[in-house]
Amino acid sequence: MAGSDKSQQLPDATVSGNKKMRVKILPSWTWDAQDETCGICRMAFDGCCPDCKLPGDDCPLIWGACNHAFHLHCILKWVNSQTPTAHCPMCRREWQFKG
Repeated sequence: MAGSDKSQQLPDATVSGNKKMRVKILPSWTWDAQDETCGICRMAFDGCCPDCKLPGDDCPLIWGACNHAFHLHCILKWVNSQTPTAHCPMCRREWQFKG
């Protein structure tokens, strides 16, 4: 999966006298794609495709040899609907999964 995970624990901070406030920053992730939305369903990559309920590993991005990225479920539907040869919905090159 192409992405980044950032987690950080900040030191305790003294607030008004002896009271301490603990701050914790939760991890976040983003897909490392050139676009922000899927070219097929137009949903954000940090969300999920219309067939899924939660983003992440259950709804990964798939890159083609042309470097265009799509939700896995979106590109599979697209490829299966094309006959006889599937083409990238963005650049119309013959679709090949990036290996």
